Parts: sequence; C-alpha cells; structure tokens
Amino acid sequence: MNSPKVAIVILNWNGQKYLEQFLPSVFNTDYPNLEIIVGDNDSTDESLNYLNDHYPLVKVIRNEKNFGFAEGYNKVLSQVDADYFILLNSDVEVTPNWIQPVIDLMETDEQIAIAQPKIKSFLRRSHFEYAGAAGCFIDYLAYPFCRGRIFDTVEEDKGQYDGNKEIFWAAGCALFIKSSVWKRVNGLDENFFAHMEEIDLCWRVKNLGYKVMYCGASTIYHVGGGTLNAESPFKTYLNFRNNHYLIKKNIEPKRANFLIPLRFCLDLLALLKFASEGKWKNAMAISKAHQHVIKALWDKKIKYNKDISAQPNLTGMYQQSIVWKYFVNGKRKFSELD
Repeated sequence: MNSPKVAIVILNWNGQKYLEQFLPSVFNTDYPNLEIIVGDNDSTDESLNYLNDHYPLVKVIRNEKNFGFAEGYNKVLSQVDADYFILLNSDVEVTPNWIQPVIDLMETDEQIAIAQPKIKSFLRRSHFEYAGAAGCFIDYLAYPFCRGRIFDTVEEDKGQYDGNKEIFWAAGCALFIKSSVWKRVNGLDENFFAHMEEIDLCWRVKNLGYKVMYCGASTIYHVGGGTLNAESPFKTYLNFRNNHYLIKKNIEPKRANFLIPLRFCLDLLALLKFASEGKWKNAMAISKAHQHVIKALWDKKIKYNKDISAQPNLTGMYQQSIVWKYFVNGKRKFSELD
C-alpha cells in the first residue's frame, strides 16, 4: 500500500469549540504517514491554550493577524512539507478511513491534482451537506452547484452518488491537493479573502489540464457555516463579489465581458428577493459587491489568468443554465439534469 506523506492543515480562528468537538476524530484517522497541523489566524479565544494543554504534539503555525481563508492558508502551507495537503475546516468530523481511498485514487493518475470525499451534513447525517455534497460543478454562466445539492435543495444520500467521478471543483472544507500542484499555481488567490477561492483554485488547475475528482469511498461530516453563518451579509457580499472575480480571471476576455453585465442583471433578482424578505443588509451586500467588482475591474486588480494549457480541462462545466433548469424546468436533483 502506497503511503505518501499527508499533512492535514486546519485553519483556525477563534474556533476552540470546534477543535474540542472535532479534533478527536482527526486523531482517530487511520493513515500511516500523517502530520496534523493547526494554522491559527491570530485567535483571541483560548484555542492555542487548549491545543497546548490537550494536543501538545500538534504543530501550530501562527499567523500574526486574521488573514482570512485564502491568505491564511497560503502563509501556513508555505511552511509545510508533505506530498499531499488536506485543507480541512475545523467544523468537520472525519471517519477513520477517510484519507486512504482518496490518496489511492489520486495516485492512480498523475493528472489528478485535487480531490474531495463525500461530504454529508453533521446535523442531518442522512443527507449531503450544502457545501460540497458528492462533488461540485459549475454552469456556463459560472453558477456553482453540487451533485446532491442544487441551490437550496439538498438530497438524501441513498448511495446514488457513490461512484468516483471527475468534477469541476472540490469543496474547500476537505480539499486534497498534491503539494507540487499547489506550489505550481501559487496556492489560493488572496484577493478572494474567503468563499469561492477553492473554485478559483480548481479552475486554474483545470486550465493547466489537470483533473479534479470526487471519491465516493471516503466520507466526512461537515457542520457548515462554522465561521460565517449562511445568513451573514458579509458572506453574501463575498459570494457575489467573488463569483465575478471567477469569471474575470478564468474565462477568456471577450466572453467574460459579456457574462459580467449579464450576471449583474441576474444578481439584481437575488437582491430583490432579499429585499422582499426584509433582509436589507443582504440586499445591500449585493450592491456593495457590485461596486467593488466595478472598482476592481477599473483598477485592473483582477485580471484574466493567461496561464492556460493548449488543452484546458473543462470536464464538469455544465453547458446549460442551472438557474433555468432549477427555477423554470423544476429540476431539483443532479440526476435529473441532461
């Protein structure tokens, strides 16, 4: 059995309660060549004291301030030596044999750069989890969705998505990546701060011709919303802003210049929905996101990524509108898509 060195890296910010709850499952992982690391984004709670008292053998890498998910991981992983990195959220419960099946899959093909396990809900364990489910996809308008979760419809796991499958992007709550590829693409784009940075990472990797895979033989359970609640206006802002960053960075300029104004119009529907529900802060967050996108484009802060191979890998990009399929055609499950 091949056992390349794997580093699990948990990025923590004031997450003592999650470390207490979920770190024991990480330590029960059955894998022979493993290092467990906590990167700390300048926590102000008792996280570090807890780790020192209860897990003195855990390597802690401290950042001098809260750099967010993207820059925080970049700084921590620059100090880690392993064949594979696993970016693991602190609010994840893992199963004992969750690593080996993924590594075995990735070792079968040097073109597999990134992978994710099956991600189920910690709070509703029979169902998939919103952020990742059974692998992640994107439509031609750059709307992300998952096998097992389209918009707010989350499927029950009945074994329907147990098979391994090539996907478009892997969820950031439990993302496996070959360290050589991480270094080649310079990690996560720090302009994202948090949210959708893993989609950008996978898109850039696929633009180089690599594969992103889902491994159905590995299962984890994710709480979700552990750092930013789903209703958080800041999360709304990041999601809408960063989605436009994705388009500008990874789609050829002529098409991106068409898509961004179109997406602005579609975003207004979401703004009106928030307003109709009395969620004014979320509605204003979309407006703020648009303002910042316009400024970033004007300042050329976000540019088209020219590091693309002659044959970029677009497997996992759905060539129809998931918005139309879901809201107009009533397609609620991944298996119903054509």
